[in-house]
Amino acid sequence: MPRPPRPSASLIIVNHKNEVLLVQRNPSAKSWGNYHVFPGGVHDEQDASFQITAIRETFEEAGILVAADRDLDSPLNNEALDHGRKAVHSKQLSFKEFTEQHGLTLSVDALLPFTQWVTPPITARRFHAHFFVYFLPHEEGMQLSVKEQRLPTPDGGLEVISAAFWSLTRALKAFDIGEISLMPPQFYILQTLAQLLEGERTDEQEMRIKMLSESNFGKMVIRPEARRSSEDKTVSIMLYEGDELRGGPQDRRHRTTSYSRPDVNPKLTLERNFDIFTESPATEDSEAKLKSAL
Repeated sequence: MPRPPRPSASLIIVNHKNEVLLVQRNPSAKSWGNYHVFPGGVHDEQDASFQITAIRETFEEAGILVAADRDLDSPLNNEALDHGRKAVHSKQLSFKEFTEQHGLTLSVDALLPFTQWVTPPITARRFHAHFFVYFLPHEEGMQLSVKEQRLPTPDGGLEVISAAFWSLTRALKAFDIGEISLMPPQFYILQTLAQLLEGERTDEQEMRIKMLSESNFGKMVIRPEARRSSEDKTVSIMLYEGDELRGGPQDRRHRTTSYSRPDVNPKLTLERNFDIFTESPATEDSEAKLKSAL
């Protein structure tokens, strides 16, 4: 009997250069050790929503807080943020208590749903991960708060050993040559964003991501099904919703192929031959079921 997946959430932070925040997990971590991932983690009972889970975990792991000060005359400084981060991470203080003490309003409405992923039943540690995109405000024409000016920093090795913004092409190239390790959800999302966010960020690009978030794509719950190649044992395929082998139209491709290689993690390629804005498959939205089970 497979274990039920644990609800979790991750935040895909995009800066004005269209770089995304990636953290490298501690090699000794129980899940995805040494992999580069979007900051995130397991839903906690203190979190009123998956958006808050993503914001809290990003604050703990990378030190960036997606929130606004209610009192603009006395914004939170770096010292207070660092102290609060340590207290929340060590569970000496709940995230809700921290935000209430400092009069912070979490920017939950600015988070854009960007697919959900459920770990296959064959995996020992399973998660139902909710991914959200958040665009850091442009620096020009607006006064950024200290929280938004902060550079990402790791959490001292508790969960992550590095935190940095990566260009989409650089991250994918580093993965391609085996310099970094990515799981299929991160690879899939980076590939998708690389097709939509080129050069410096524009309002049109933000609008397209918002449109995608509001479409079937943003709501899509991906439950990968693994298939082993009958011809080459070093090749395996992850079939996604809508693929012809998952009941989709003839010749429809929605899959990742994994190629084993010595000394480094497998190479991945994505096949997706449909318009993600208009032809993404409608999938069961299990968020309500998950919330009722929390």
